[in-house]
Amino acid sequence: MYDVAVIGGGIVGLATAFEFLEKNPSRKLIIFEKESKVAAHQTGNNSGVIHSGIYYKPGSLKAKNCRLGVNKLLQFCDKYGIKYELCGKLIVANSDSEIPSLMELYNRGIENGVPNIKLLDEDEIREFEPHTTGIKGIHSPSTGIIDYKDVCNVCVYIIEQNGGKIQLNSKVNDIVQDNERIIIETTRGNFHSKSIINCAGLYSDRIAKMTEPNLGVKIIPFRGEYYKLKPGKAHLVKNLIYPVPNPEFPFLGVHFTRKIDGTVEAGPNAVLAFAREGYTKTDINFADLFDILGYPAFWKLGKRYWKIGTAEMLRSYLKVLFVKALKKIIPEIESKDLIPGGSGVRAQALTIDSKLLDDFHIIRNDNITHILNAPSPAATSAFAIAEHVVSVFES
Repeated sequence: MYDVAVIGGGIVGLATAFEFLEKNPSRKLIIFEKESKVAAHQTGNNSGVIHSGIYYKPGSLKAKNCRLGVNKLLQFCDKYGIKYELCGKLIVANSDSEIPSLMELYNRGIENGVPNIKLLDEDEIREFEPHTTGIKGIHSPSTGIIDYKDVCNVCVYIIEQNGGKIQLNSKVNDIVQDNERIIIETTRGNFHSKSIINCAGLYSDRIAKMTEPNLGVKIIPFRGEYYKLKPGKAHLVKNLIYPVPNPEFPFLGVHFTRKIDGTVEAGPNAVLAFAREGYTKTDINFADLFDILGYPAFWKLGKRYWKIGTAEMLRSYLKVLFVKALKKIIPEIESKDLIPGGSGVRAQALTIDSKLLDDFHIIRNDNITHILNAPSPAATSAFAIAEHVVSVFES
């Protein structure tokens, strides 16, 4: 019998297990991960950015947990020797119409306590990024880069050293509540636990529906596709360069990211994936696809955002449109400078009334906690989310 079972071996699940064992070293904990390794999906395929907290609505869980999470993440990295760099980020407006949204971000950053953010004019933008054009910008020096897989690997080591068990290749098929214990039925047998924390990411809604049949939320998978700059063109980007995001859509727009290994990514876009693990255009899981198409809220969402969705799909299939978006930030970029990169799939929660949840969404019912929406900046915020979940869990 375990005291707590964590479902999902991404960074949120691993940070939660780490936090639980730090506070409860004598308790028994197990993690179920359906893949043969941890950090196999969202965590292992994100852009590796340490977010500063400038984007998020003041007072939201994202805003609170991002700033706290940055501090906890960096303390963890310093303690265990994990490489990171606070290289700074530019957010650049290219037209007068973007200025109000840029100023809204600046004001949010101030209210959220993001340190040392600064408004820039056109000349100041070029001082930070000589190849970038914009009429006004924000510099956020506390934004950084990291490989979150490194963080996960250290978490695994510490969890196991502290007596935790990580059960790989273990898909959870059902959860049955039986008096004071919970039976977790997996592909590697049945396990008993007093409590569960669901951190299953792309499958968090399906896990949640095992105990919450009237959930009212479905995960919709969005694929983000990246290009990489050829090595000879990496000098065009010193650090991180972002556009002003579309305030109607919970994505940040295509941008340039210098990775911790020195390579430079361009992207991502945001297109509907035809599978929850739909990392390429040809990845189709008909069960996943019919699940999406059978959800009435999805069609309401499509009716509301069809123009944006169409533009993203066209940009996915037509490289020239992807390059056109990048040229707004760096006019020198040409199609020949870009080579195909990787992709990731974002687990985006959509409510039954067709709202894309923007904030983290966590529900608790007695001894079961479900983390149902944890998109960016969840990796940055993982240790703060863990502290929040464990504190509520233990109350």
